[in-house]
Amino acid sequence: QVHLVESGGGSVQAGGSLTLSCTVSGVFDSIYCMAWFRQAPGKEREGVAAIGSFGRTTYAEFAKERFTISKDNDKKMLDLQMHSLNAEDTGTYYCAADPYCTVVPGQPPPPRNEYQHWGQGTQVTVSS
Repeated sequence: QVHLVESGGGSVQAGGSLTLSCTVSGVFDSIYCMAWFRQAPGKEREGVAAIGSFGRTTYAEFAKERFTISKDNDKKMLDLQMHSLNAEDTGTYYCAADPYCTVVPGQPPPPRNEYQHWGQGTQVTVSS
């Protein structure tokens, strides 16, 4: 069983930065593909960034140049550094993990139905 817990959300002014973290407990293997998703009120959950077993990363268009995803297999943690935040970045951010999804650099992050494990989410609010 894999348990994911997000942290680091909060309120920030437009132009500011936040770093989200996801702590993994339970069975964890470095081959896990992990990702960040977000969901704004009234909108579909969308992929933000993903990282594969060998550190390959991929980002949604809106996240490129502003967000950085990283994974520490020893600490069993996934981070998302976010810079130059704007009001459109407001939403609940979720951590996801799966042993089989494939991350292809240059392609969008794998869709939500490819992830077996999910956290409860952490709220990010950006005020303009």
